[in-house]
Amino acid sequence: MKKPKLITDLQESYNELVYKVSWPTKGQLANSSVVVMIASIIIAIIILVMDQVIDFVMRNIYNLGM
Repeated sequence: MKKPKLITDLQESYNELVYKVSWPTKGQLANSSVVVMIASIIIAIIILVMDQVIDFVMRNIYNLGM
């Protein structure tokens, strides 16, 4: 009797997850986390600077109209 496709897919996914995936070590995971945190901080600072520049420009444009 043929197994339903859903069961076959679940078994194949499980086998791939358990036997074919290489999981990072704690050290690799910690290093990757640090890289992500630093990149997030840099991007946040860039967005903050862009926001401040746009705010400055818009305030000056609005003050010219008065």
